[in-house]
Amino acid sequence: MRVAVLDDYQGVALSYGDWGDLDVEVFTDHLPGDDEVVARLGPFDVVVAMRERTPFTRARLERLENLKLLVTTGMRNASIDLEAARDRGVTVCGTGSLGLPTAELAWGLILVLTRHILAEDARMRAGGWQHTIGPELAGRTLGLVGLGRLGARMARIARAFEMETIAWSQNLTAERAEAAGARLAPSLADLMAGSDIVSIHLALSDRTRGLVAAAALAAMKPSALLVNTSRAAIVDTDALIAALAAGGLAGAGLDVFDLEPLPADHPLRTLPNVLATPHLGYVTYGNYTRYFAEAVEDIDAFAAGAPVRVLG
Repeated sequence: MRVAVLDDYQGVALSYGDWGDLDVEVFTDHLPGDDEVVARLGPFDVVVAMRERTPFTRARLERLENLKLLVTTGMRNASIDLEAARDRGVTVCGTGSLGLPTAELAWGLILVLTRHILAEDARMRAGGWQHTIGPELAGRTLGLVGLGRLGARMARIARAFEMETIAWSQNLTAERAEAAGARLAPSLADLMAGSDIVSIHLALSDRTRGLVAAAALAAMKPSALLVNTSRAAIVDTDALIAALAAGGLAGAGLDVFDLEPLPADHPLRTLPNVLATPHLGYVTYGNYTRYFAEAVEDIDAFAAGAPVRVLG
């Protein structure tokens, strides 16, 4: 079987897995268009997709006539149409994943934003010295939209910074919030209004898509920050851009975007109060080791007629 490994931006896939005698071709660039993707992947029996970088819609899957196995890194991939894959007879398998590095990146964004680290580094390199003042975290309020595994980890770290933590999601109870070291906010609007930093940790679904819209952003303090390392579509991007441009909030730290890679002329690349990273939440040694080692296991198991970690 011929195997394609997609979107290996760093060119490391072959070094993180024991691919053995598999016929593997690695692609380090990203192709956005259907025709380009189909032309490239048409000859391959197996495709290994890195997270949600390349969508596999019904339209694409129906044109990939040779495709038999689609492996995604991680056990959830919203950009793969699992029903269409089943209809086509394509097996979809996943791999394990470490979620905790995403919470670590969220704190990195928070610290860089609050203490103006990038601006001060740039001034230092230009020969300058201090020119900003940042808030201390102790005594400030962290608002968590979502208090699952990652949100709960954010709350634990917030305690180390001596921050107050409030949390909200549609089904969150006061008891669960308290168990995680947070206080339940009565509503999303209350959380947005009462937080100095808002960090989003929800899964994307029909219920959460567009959840943080203009009204929620308008409730934020002008001095507050928004951090999103979850999914871009949870936040109304146009409303966020408008709020940032108008000074409705002090800044945003973003690791996820509606279209990835983010177009070169996108406003989020140029707004001075945006700290943007290229979807790095999961990009760690530990995750890549697990992703590619288990991708090889998935391929070997499929070839042996006993697929493992099958999705859908």
